[in-house]
Amino acid sequence: MPFESFVGVLSHEQTGDRDVIQDALVAVRRHLGMEIAYFSEFVGEESVFRRVDAPGLEHLITVGDSRSLDDVYCRHILEGRLPELIPDTSREPLAKAMPITEAVPIGSHASIPIMLPDGKPFGMFCCLSSQANPTLNTRDLETMRVFAGLATRQVHRDIEHGRSEREMRAAIEAVIRTTDFEIVFQPIFDLLTSEIASIEALCRFKPEPYRSPDKWFTDATEVGLAVDLELAAIRAATAAFDELPPKMKMAVNASPETVVSGRLAEALDSKYLERTTIELTEHARVDDYAALHRELDPFRNQGLEVAVDDAGAGYSGLQHIVQMAPDSIKMDMSLTRGIDRDSARRALASAMIFYARETGAVVVAEGIETREELATLQALGVTRGQGYLLGTPGKLSELLSFNSAVAESMP
Repeated sequence: MPFESFVGVLSHEQTGDRDVIQDALVAVRRHLGMEIAYFSEFVGEESVFRRVDAPGLEHLITVGDSRSLDDVYCRHILEGRLPELIPDTSREPLAKAMPITEAVPIGSHASIPIMLPDGKPFGMFCCLSSQANPTLNTRDLETMRVFAGLATRQVHRDIEHGRSEREMRAAIEAVIRTTDFEIVFQPIFDLLTSEIASIEALCRFKPEPYRSPDKWFTDATEVGLAVDLELAAIRAATAAFDELPPKMKMAVNASPETVVSGRLAEALDSKYLERTTIELTEHARVDDYAALHRELDPFRNQGLEVAVDDAGAGYSGLQHIVQMAPDSIKMDMSLTRGIDRDSARRALASAMIFYARETGAVVVAEGIETREELATLQALGVTRGQGYLLGTPGKLSELLSFNSAVAESMP
């Protein structure tokens, strides 16, 4: 295959889920007609093989194997004592004298150093064969250099990603450790009585520059701290129960991952379980509903209620609702917005309301922003509502003052 075809194949593969470095090794090994290709990393005084392409020769070299830098060509190539391209090792006195040349054996060898952004060596991109190959030339080495360049760029991206991940993890750990966030509360109204039926606790992060909560929780998921961050937010929210009116309920958000972690009890106050609702946030498909129920059922038996959040959007579809048998169904704002002008949205909402009536659940419409939306939802039979038209998220003291004013205005 011509060199240009190899580049075209590899460039295409970078857009998918394939391993760019592995593909580069395969392409170069085939192009040079050699038996073994590998990509190594220098770890201390060892050369560790991170990628290997050696069909039928796995007994000689596999991923994870290592060799002392004193025993291989790498250091000699880096320091100029051996050339990057050796068509015939028997014609290179230093290579011929090294025990590894006869032990493997190595008849021909090509190797390109992989350098870090600061100029330090990271490892090597290598091909070798048991037979000498006098036809290998500088053009072959340049071909290999192009593919080694792709591997180098991947190493640089991985290093940068690792640095970003460490910084991200440190920032989230600091937020958890110092509770550098605040809990705001948004009222959920009973649309029949116009009273506050319950409140939802929402997390707002303080570090500057400001980033929305979804970005913090997404980052926490990426570095394995999502459960810790969610539990910290739930603990901070439920601490406000002592300040709430005796019968007021509170909803807190938790992902299925947090529920099945078995750590939910760390954040829930058993005294207030009958006034607590867990809103199950859904951003990915739930594969094990039995595990969810095993964790939630003991709490539900003590009075905890479960709500399916964002119903009608993403993975929170009808099957998810049926599997969870929730106490309340929070209709996603994508259904609420413009429902007064859209018959399809009204039909979906009606189906959800009918299901809730049949199962004894309550439908809560999220994201109500206009009086027309509110009137339409009431006409359809929705009994609970939440949104900027009814009340924006705010401090607990503001919400309690608002609740007192509403109570005083009631006949």
